[in-house]
Amino acid sequence: MVFVHTKTVSNQVDEILLERIREGMYLPGIRMPSESELSDEFGVSRATVRTALAKLAASGIILRKQGDGTYVNAHIHEASAQFGNLWDLVQLIEGNGYKPSIKFLTIEKRPACEKEALVLAIDKGEDVICLRRLFYADQQPVIFADNVIPYSLLKTPLESIDGSLHIREIFRNYFNQRIVFAITDIRSTVMDDLAGSYLSGGLGRSILQLQVVLYGRNNLPIATGVNIFDDAILRLSLAQAWF
Repeated sequence: MVFVHTKTVSNQVDEILLERIREGMYLPGIRMPSESELSDEFGVSRATVRTALAKLAASGIILRKQGDGTYVNAHIHEASAQFGNLWDLVQLIEGNGYKPSIKFLTIEKRPACEKEALVLAIDKGEDVICLRRLFYADQQPVIFADNVIPYSLLKTPLESIDGSLHIREIFRNYFNQRIVFAITDIRSTVMDDLAGSYLSGGLGRSILQLQVVLYGRNNLPIATGVNIFDDAILRLSLAQAWF
């Protein structure tokens, strides 16, 4: 397996293992391959694999049992999200037991406002892409997502973007970027006119707002946005290791 040099090998192994857990290759409660088996598969040292596994164990995603092996946490399916993954709205909906789908609303190029420029480390007035989407849980609208991305990152024509794809695919297919981590600020707010035109429940009612900044390689911000989350339908429960 070939690894890139923009991040440590252990971090890349960690990302691969996490992706396998998300996709169900390693199921909750099931023992994972041993350190030596993973070392042989990836062509890296056991120490590198051990470091990657330690990171997953620290997040509560896997459990390491002395003399027995490494297991995917059997309770991981009970959480709608894990810390660091609140940006993954599809996973969040699936974690609530619903079938997710995405409706592509609008996309436009416009100048960045001062706040957006500050968060994205670009100049005020520099072109950004505003991408608005509506997420459904079993055909119920549950999350209104409003994302802003620097236009300079775009590698294809703007009109070629398929906004119904998972955000990971959007960044991979159209921006040649990989989401490395995210910072999410959770706060209570009230339903405004924009979100209220897509979500049910009426204006002025309390609702959760997830303000997120996505980071790519070299800790550079690649998107910011606001996700309005209907907690009358979805629950937000997090999995975290406790020491």
